[in-house]
Amino acid sequence: MICVCWPESVGSLNWSFSVVFHTVKSSFRIFLFTCVVAGLFVSLHHASSDIATSSPRYSVLIVNARIIDGSGNPWYRGDIGIKDGRIVDIGRLERSEAGQVIDAGGQIVAPGFIDVHTHVESIYSLPEAENFVRMGVTSLVTGNCGTSATDVGKFLGQMKQKPIAVNLATLIAHGSVRRKVIGLDDRPPTPEELKQMEDVVEQAMKDGAVGLSTGLIYVPGTYAKTDEIVDLAKVVSRYGGLYATHMRSEEGKVAEAIKESIQVGEQAGLPVEISHFKISSKRLWGQSPMTIGLVREARARGLTVTVDQYAYTASSTSLDSRLPTWLRAGGLEAGKKRLADQTQRERVVKEMKEELKDRGFKDYSYAVVASYEPDPSFNGKSIAEITKQVRGKSDVKNQIDQIIAMYEAGGAGMVYHSMSEEDIGNIMREPFTMIASDSGVHQVDKSLPHPRGYGNNARVLGHYVRDLKVITLEDAIRKMTSLPAQTFGFHDRGLLRPGFAADLVIFDEKTINDLATFEKPHQFAAGISYVLVNGEAVYANGAMTTARPGMALKGSGSSVQVASVKSRN
Repeated sequence: MICVCWPESVGSLNWSFSVVFHTVKSSFRIFLFTCVVAGLFVSLHHASSDIATSSPRYSVLIVNARIIDGSGNPWYRGDIGIKDGRIVDIGRLERSEAGQVIDAGGQIVAPGFIDVHTHVESIYSLPEAENFVRMGVTSLVTGNCGTSATDVGKFLGQMKQKPIAVNLATLIAHGSVRRKVIGLDDRPPTPEELKQMEDVVEQAMKDGAVGLSTGLIYVPGTYAKTDEIVDLAKVVSRYGGLYATHMRSEEGKVAEAIKESIQVGEQAGLPVEISHFKISSKRLWGQSPMTIGLVREARARGLTVTVDQYAYTASSTSLDSRLPTWLRAGGLEAGKKRLADQTQRERVVKEMKEELKDRGFKDYSYAVVASYEPDPSFNGKSIAEITKQVRGKSDVKNQIDQIIAMYEAGGAGMVYHSMSEEDIGNIMREPFTMIASDSGVHQVDKSLPHPRGYGNNARVLGHYVRDLKVITLEDAIRKMTSLPAQTFGFHDRGLLRPGFAADLVIFDEKTINDLATFEKPHQFAAGISYVLVNGEAVYANGAMTTARPGMALKGSGSSVQVASVKSRN
């Protein structure tokens, strides 16, 4: 019932008019009352039309969540409202205000995981990045270990024509820049060549690279002296980037390699991020307190030094990394010519035997083939097993000859079982350690890649958090989210906060687990329920969606910000 009140003053005026006028006055009141009622009905009609046509407050609402926000704080219960790819509200929210409601059912909701050490230059051929998505990863940093696209603008620009499921950032790699300018020669650059390398790096930073990477056990990066790296790192420093390094040694000279890494950062004035921090010399197993101590000392001096780690006691890289660097100068054909010379071949064998002894291994049983195109039957077998199969003998000399033969045939991808569980746990506990897979995008085939590409994050959350209790669940998530975001400058990711990008993962902490093994690596992680990238589900209800909402994550030196960066120098 609508009640309309008439002002008392209107009826209290003492007019001396005829009865006829009073009759007119009564008619006017009735007319005005009718107009007011009609107006109210019109307003109500328009209001109901606006409600029907306006969009909901939230495009997606996640309810019944146990929120771990990425900061390291304990979980709390709440709902998360998402709109236009961003988190807009966190709290107790109304379902009626949402276009889509996802009931987390008491599962953990965390920021999407950021994998800072990947090799996904081929991601545009596998844009769903399923092996990453299905272990909760929503953002990737590629260009690690000294190999990247040298035209960063073109590489990241492909996302416009070839959208992908995850966010993507890249480093500019020293090895690729050196190869572009100098080739594979074992020599220092001329002043003119160094200037060319600086120009390539500077352009890459302007185009959005987040820093410089090195791979100092690989050709041609291994031929660079420290001052060459410092020189290029200074360019990166001017644009707010960091230095990410696969050090010269993770074996017998690991301490010297850590010191060199820190030296580059200190002299160039930029943060240092040491890749896949580990000890892969059996003789040095248990020495992680020493290597960790070097990082702590640098941080105590005010230097920004962090590390990343995968949760396995085996590494993975190329077969030719077992061969002396001098042999590989100039590329494969140059190496084969040297091996044809008996004197040089004998030198190779001698140095490989010494290296094996220095690392504390009696033979190459620890080295297992992941992929070998000339003979896929080698996949999954150790060098010792293959040597016995091919040569009928398995002594060290024959194993080295077999390695050389496989190198000359084009090389192989390898898995090296060379680390200790004790060191893995020690490194993981450090507050400056991030979780990263060191993997590429995978599809199911006959190769036997390292299982880290399918299970790394899930293995940490299941095996190391739930089973071994090496670290807490909240700290593990911090190592996968806010710490990587802080380190690489992704200022609107890595935390669950209003205004931040809506990259999220929903998982069951009681069932999350890695299923991939070294024998059967092509198995996706268990326990992940949903993965959202920029507010869109890319994985839901046990299946990938067709959404490709990934964005390019550019460094602070990208073109739109170059003027402000230069003005501060």
